[in-house]
Amino acid sequence: MNPSDVDLSTTYLGLTLRSPLVASPSPLTGDVDSARRLAAAGVGALVLPSLFEEEIVAEELSLTAALEAGAGVNPEATNYFPPVEGATLADRYLANLERIKSAVDVPVIASLNATSVGAWSRYAELVVRAGADAVELNVYRVAANPQFAAADIETADLELISDVCAKAKVPVAVKLSPYYSSMAHFVHQVIRAGASGLVLFNRFYQPDIDLETMDVECRLELSTRVELGLPLRWIAMLRPQIPDSVSLAATSGVHAGKDAAKALAVGANAVMMTSELLRLGPERVAGVETELRSWLAEHEYDSAAQLRGSVSRVTAEAGEAFERANYMATLRSWVGVGAGPRR
Repeated sequence: MNPSDVDLSTTYLGLTLRSPLVASPSPLTGDVDSARRLAAAGVGALVLPSLFEEEIVAEELSLTAALEAGAGVNPEATNYFPPVEGATLADRYLANLERIKSAVDVPVIASLNATSVGAWSRYAELVVRAGADAVELNVYRVAANPQFAAADIETADLELISDVCAKAKVPVAVKLSPYYSSMAHFVHQVIRAGASGLVLFNRFYQPDIDLETMDVECRLELSTRVELGLPLRWIAMLRPQIPDSVSLAATSGVHAGKDAAKALAVGANAVMMTSELLRLGPERVAGVETELRSWLAEHEYDSAAQLRGSVSRVTAEAGEAFERANYMATLRSWVGVGAGPRR
């Protein structure tokens, strides 16, 4: 089979994508020129960098303080407010979304990073008005407060998800961390709350310590292919459990065409890429697409859809027994220095 004849199209969040390769949030997707390069290289969709709740709230508090600064200065100046220079962070985000949407011919997905319900979620409506084809809700939370039980955190997250899904009026994909106590149960609750898709998983960036200054250092460490194992495992287990209409996206550790093929095989509708594109540039998408097409053609798959879910269908019946058997097999697979022959 000629690799060029392989159909890579996929459906993600109800959107038809020309390829399952999606550029996930990074500086590349937030810049008009690099967004054009990603689209030209063949990416299926773009997910913009996140609009963070903390930044919005901090800006609003600063604005409120500025407005209140002039109150009561002069009885005759009841309508006086200090001038506010420049557009707000949200204004700039929405304007950039509009620019990127008009510059590319692929779906553009806005990203919102939030932890609480409230007036902030109105931005779910604003990004849609600005042209977003879908919304990715990044529920990023480090559960370090001993006052909150797991059930309290899950309830708060589900309330937020329900609120955003109701206000967005476009499909919403929820990007989760892998740390929920009962992932499969929580995923079903997320779907009932209105999510059209799941992005697995959020990659927490771990701080480091500078031993000379004793300062906390925040450095971006790009992913490695080893990290793909976690989303592969969970997508394989979840795909048979949830409706086909609910999309699944794999993120973290996708660096080559074979990585994308693995994600499709376990049931992913889309394959997110960040680190490989930051390392090698937007044009790397074309290389990964070529590798994926070649692998599919070599193994006689006519399309990405034909491969999708083939592994998850095999593992579905075994369920937990399959997971435990693989856990034991993995532990016994290691042969170290000086180890004798396995019996």
